[in-house]
Amino acid sequence: MNRRVVITGMGVAAPNGVGLAAFSEALKNGKSGIRFQPELERLKFRCQIAGQPEIPEEMLQEYFTNLELRGLNSSGILYGVISGVDAWKDAGLPLGPEAETDWDNGIIFGTGILGVDKFREAIHLIDDKNTRSLGSTSVIQTMASGISAYLNSKLACGNQVTTNSSACTTGTEAILMAADRIRAGKAKRILAGSCSDSGPYVWGGFDAMRILPHQYNDHPEAGSRPMSESAAGFVPGSGAGALVVEDLESALERGAKIYAEILGGHINSGGQRNKGSMTAPNSEGVKRCIKNAIFDAGVRGDELDAINGHLTATSMDATEVKNWSEALELKGIDFPYINSLKSLTGHCLSAAGSVESVASILQISEDFIFGNQNSEDLHPEIEEITSREKVPQKSLFREVNLVAKASFGFGDVNAVAIFSKFR
Repeated sequence: MNRRVVITGMGVAAPNGVGLAAFSEALKNGKSGIRFQPELERLKFRCQIAGQPEIPEEMLQEYFTNLELRGLNSSGILYGVISGVDAWKDAGLPLGPEAETDWDNGIIFGTGILGVDKFREAIHLIDDKNTRSLGSTSVIQTMASGISAYLNSKLACGNQVTTNSSACTTGTEAILMAADRIRAGKAKRILAGSCSDSGPYVWGGFDAMRILPHQYNDHPEAGSRPMSESAAGFVPGSGAGALVVEDLESALERGAKIYAEILGGHINSGGQRNKGSMTAPNSEGVKRCIKNAIFDAGVRGDELDAINGHLTATSMDATEVKNWSEALELKGIDFPYINSLKSLTGHCLSAAGSVESVASILQISEDFIFGNQNSEDLHPEIEEITSREKVPQKSLFREVNLVAKASFGFGDVNAVAIFSKFR
């Protein structure tokens, strides 16, 4: 079976906007969500800026009961539930206590590290011989699949409910896994997405690796510089993105709004060989992933309107653009427009693929290409590959039909999804 797969709902908790409307407006206007973090200064981090969703206390009351909020100490679960519930509502699907188990609905919602602050709290209580004070939710908040379990308590899905984890590739991988299951006729709709905890205990390891920028603590919005010659490392971020991935026949039957179609995609690994490692991709693996995604989608590289790249503001940005050029066999003015959401949000780690997929699909459904911040000094190696106009500084408002979304993660893992306007 090879059913068509579409997106019928979306939700997002991003550093520069919580909720689709706020996020879309931020993309179009180049609004950054990267801010100075006093806690990082207190803890003597070199990099003291980060992208973190701002969730007002009153907003939490819309998604959680007072009982659920008591003892809840996982920012990833907060972001994931907000984005997931919003996507489900946006798709017009039932949720809450009145919703009955639907055996055609599933959840594939990924994460990297979940419940770090809860772990820290639990370690102190255990070391103080006060285990009884851990509470009844400490396990579910610290197990990786806690996010999909929390979501399912709201959604009552009876199909596959699981959590994937593949570093920065997690969100894009979850979407493609959902699409594969629906194509095979094993589910009608799946909530797919990913989330990431925020805070010093998540970001500290990257600061120790010295791959975060420290020159922009006084100018946070200038810190994330994908494709720039002055890029100095990625700004850490967090958040969540969620998409309702649905069988086209089901979507049409219930008159659902359709944002875009998932034409295809590919997931692979470079095997940590040929210059690939724990922290760097094997270019051959990346190019194979791109080519296979294009083939699976049944399109040509020159049909792409835009690439929403991984592009983290490290020395690998030029290599990534070169890999795209060689895989698509396109250069100069023929190269698609290319952008990086990380210039506005920082690198949301395990949430990056899903948040950036929401951004990619908004570009298709609302016909615009968001601009790249802080890339005025385009890296010379990138300028040799593509013309400057294909790396827009400000949003372009034009028809967008086909977008490639890529994620390349630690451990040399890759995922590329091809999204299209629904015809």
